[in-house]
Amino acid sequence: MMSFAFYLIICVFVFGYICIALEYPLKINKAATALLMCAVLWTIFAMSGMGAMTPDFANGLTEESFHDFLSTNIVHHLGETGETVFFLLGAMTIVEVVDRWGGFRVITDRINATSKVELLWILGVLAFFLSAILDNLTTTIMMCTLLNKLIPEKHDRWFFASMIVIAANAGGAWTPIGDVTTIMLWIAGKVSALNIMQMTVLPSVVSILVPFAILSYTLRGGHITAHTEEVVDDSPASRVPDHQRKIVLCLGVGVLICVPIFKSITHLPPYIGILGALGIVWMVTELMRPKDPAERNYHSLKLSHILRRVDLSSIIFFLGILMAVGVLQVCGHLSMLANSLDGIALAEPYKYFTIDTIIGVLSSIVDNVPLVAGTMGMYDFPIDHYFWEMLAYCAGTGGSILIIGSAAGVAAMGIEKIDFIWYFKHITWIAFIGYIAGALFYIGQYMVIN
Repeated sequence: MMSFAFYLIICVFVFGYICIALEYPLKINKAATALLMCAVLWTIFAMSGMGAMTPDFANGLTEESFHDFLSTNIVHHLGETGETVFFLLGAMTIVEVVDRWGGFRVITDRINATSKVELLWILGVLAFFLSAILDNLTTTIMMCTLLNKLIPEKHDRWFFASMIVIAANAGGAWTPIGDVTTIMLWIAGKVSALNIMQMTVLPSVVSILVPFAILSYTLRGGHITAHTEEVVDDSPASRVPDHQRKIVLCLGVGVLICVPIFKSITHLPPYIGILGALGIVWMVTELMRPKDPAERNYHSLKLSHILRRVDLSSIIFFLGILMAVGVLQVCGHLSMLANSLDGIALAEPYKYFTIDTIIGVLSSIVDNVPLVAGTMGMYDFPIDHYFWEMLAYCAGTGGSILIIGSAAGVAAMGIEKIDFIWYFKHITWIAFIGYIAGALFYIGQYMVIN
């Protein structure tokens, strides 16, 4: 029978998880909750000793060796977590530099569609491929900002912002750098860059093709009402010369694409590549100085200034939640949960397909980062196993089912003030159809190949 400390760890984690899910109603940043939960869980583990562990995991430990075991595991999990945190910090900074220099405007300023169907496909395709290179959160923020210039009517903006969320989440699921969950799987050695792209790109495409095809039929004949007033843009990016915007865009996208290639050639951790890429972007933008260094616009474009705009609270959240999940892994909680799920009365591979699909649906309710982190601790399948491939797809696209189910959805909700109930009534069903269509396509694809 398990000790009180074993169950206390579960209760603290579940309570912290609920607080993270209810971040907006509680008005408590989820990063604060994650950090506190991490500290409390490791403290309970340290104070309770082997009593907080399952018998299998505590086997062979003594009171004298426990403290060395604890220290070793803290350092081990901090190292694994640090790889993800430093990678995200570098990638987010590079994307912020491109945005601040107006690089994305090279693409978005060329959108001038008036048909709803045409605009749907332009925004969807653009969001899908941009999120594969950048990330789904940045892509959604950028595209939603564009909507304010294109569409004056509120509910039309809500609709197109929701479609951007679906397309961005699908696009982020099929590359190793497009979504936090795929980044985690890639850095942990669960998937390789080329394989995850080959095996999940078509399911991801299907997950937006099906809903977009349905909507193309329902939206036929609809037109966008243009703004009657000219929108004045006085941001620093508006004063950047067009050739410099293009240079920064090509540079930022280029170095991000090269990071997986760098890892494949050198076999070094991805965060080494992303930090080197950040150094290149930093040096080039420092050299792109105006004739008058005191010019106000240049100061706001310096990377030292842009660093203040990076979403550090998200970085801290990843640190806290991944370290908290580490306690569950060391104590044996995740192993017990994996054994319970293995009791599903289905033969392989359908059992694990079902588990992945359930995790994807759950990711629309709770944050997919701890879900994937926990799942990685539950199973020990080899690299590029079908379980990890489908998990990348499901965790990435499943968050589109509800507006609160992904960072991209939460960003769109904040920018456009999208109502949760409105999204549930009008978008959830179409996102769910796309999610299931993509999952079924992956299963069919696997059966054909194997």
